[in-house]
Amino acid sequence: MAGRFVRSSKYRHVFGRPTRKEQCYDNLRISRNAWDSNLVKANPEYISVNWEASGGGALAVIPVEERGRVPERIPLFRGHTAVVLDTDWNPFNDSLLASGSDDGKVFLWRVPDDFTLHPDVKPDEIEDVAPVGKLSGHPKKVGHVLFNPAAENVIASASGDFTVKMWDIEAGSSKLSLKVGDVIQSMSWSANGSLLVTTSRDKKLRIWDARQERPVVETAGHAGAKNSRAVWMGEHDRIATTGFSRMSDRQLALWDIKAYREPVGGYQMLDSISGVCVPFWDDGTQCLYLAGKGDGNIRYYEYENDSFQYLSEYKSADPQRGIAFVPKRGVNTHENEVMRAYKTVNDTYIEPVSFIVPRRAEAFQDDIYPPTVGLKPAMSAKEWFEGAEGLPPKVSMESLFEGQGLKEVPAEETKPVSKPAPKAEPTPAATQKQEEPTVVEPPVAATQAPAASMKDQGASMSSMVDKFGDNEAAEEEDDDSSFEEVQRPVQREATKPVPADVTKESVSASTPATPKVDEATGLKSTPTRPDDDLDSGSTLKSTAPKLDDETDSGMARSTASKMNDEAPASTAETAPQSDASISSLERETRNMKTIMAQQTRQIASLQQSVETLVTALKER
Repeated sequence: MAGRFVRSSKYRHVFGRPTRKEQCYDNLRISRNAWDSNLVKANPEYISVNWEASGGGALAVIPVEERGRVPERIPLFRGHTAVVLDTDWNPFNDSLLASGSDDGKVFLWRVPDDFTLHPDVKPDEIEDVAPVGKLSGHPKKVGHVLFNPAAENVIASASGDFTVKMWDIEAGSSKLSLKVGDVIQSMSWSANGSLLVTTSRDKKLRIWDARQERPVVETAGHAGAKNSRAVWMGEHDRIATTGFSRMSDRQLALWDIKAYREPVGGYQMLDSISGVCVPFWDDGTQCLYLAGKGDGNIRYYEYENDSFQYLSEYKSADPQRGIAFVPKRGVNTHENEVMRAYKTVNDTYIEPVSFIVPRRAEAFQDDIYPPTVGLKPAMSAKEWFEGAEGLPPKVSMESLFEGQGLKEVPAEETKPVSKPAPKAEPTPAATQKQEEPTVVEPPVAATQAPAASMKDQGASMSSMVDKFGDNEAAEEEDDDSSFEEVQRPVQREATKPVPADVTKESVSASTPATPKVDEATGLKSTPTRPDDDLDSGSTLKSTAPKLDDETDSGMARSTASKMNDEAPASTAETAPQSDASISSLERETRNMKTIMAQQTRQIASLQQSVETLVTALKER
């Protein structure tokens, strides 16, 4: 388990919640055309679906609130003479829709007021919806349409003639054209609407300055032969792409538009499934969602430290061909829903999938709902074509939570970063404490602080020891205790074993003098020698025979150890201490004689046993 750490993130436990079949949009006839598009697009009010219809192309618009089984006959949006390939909703008008078709036309549609799939008329009397605008200029099919995210009424269309045209919807004309040179597979705008990224069949990744009609970046993308997708990562100068390797493995890559030769960190292998991965970027949570076409899985990653950190994966047994994600202002903040996807299943129904942050609090969670783009553009179409740039104003998600509608946030509060606390005026301490501003936590995951060094850890442990250690100096000064201090006896130095012919005088001479301490004055005096009280005529004689040097040294160490361990401790006067020392020495001497006698008998017994064995062996 060494080296395994859990990364801190607010979205680490995000999970995908499917919807029951009766709450899905059932009985649909989704287009079975093989063109690689998302088939469905969604906003907070409606879902657009490429419809399988005869007699020309058509698309269907489904109100989000009308779940369940769709009637057999519904009002369709008809006008194209060929199959509809792609649709897109206006980001600043939830009822305005654009569509591209195989007939080379771009049509504009407006959803009627009080539109419903269950009109109070007979099925034969249901009328279809006609387009409100037509944009002609492409000689071949229009495979992709995409509204500008910052400018009002500006749309880009990619065609089979290998060009991307910029349309002014108000004027109804194309004023700019980008010559890509091959089939365009995907495209995505930057947050301010000034740059456009495209992927194409020639395996090139291009970033265009749309109003200069030239690519500012062109580099080799994914090497695989299958389609690749690209998405601009909101207000970052980064691009996320999905594609295939030469071995047909699905890949994910992160690109820096300022260092575009190679992806940041290289290509990340996902799996070996053959379906295209559809990327979607959520600028509020800084998360990237990857939905695979042909499988039922939706992966999601968090962008942190210039890399994608894997969070989790929503798995389903029902594969999807089409996928759509709603803008952030369309999620359910009361259920902590951070994203919602609509996936097509078996080309017959659409299933909503909610991605939820599990929290018990019922209040508004401002850390996972930063301000998001509202319905007000940053500039008009005329200003954009003249070269203006800017980000659209943002709205507070808290106002949507409280049911107050879209409430615009001042420009300085839109960025999801911590704001510095203002300087407080000189006020009393209590007032200053109450008026202390609160620092708003950023929505991005906080990075972990570096681990403390061994030196810092040692200093911290030393400070803790000093804090809780005993104050010995204070204890030494405290002499008011009722207990009498007992002096520790002085240990005697180890001496060699006493030979057999050693007399009383030699023993007393070799014994170190024990100093006497006067408890009243604390002064040392010369102690009385232990041999003063011995009888002058007595001698220490040993009856044991001489042993070898090893036995002598072992006996000496044993004697010294026992004499040190059994040294008596006494708090009496000097004379009693001397008597106790003499008695102890005599006991030790008797014990030594007894031990040596026992060892002598054991040695004699062993010698007899050895001689008996030697004699027996000789007789044999």
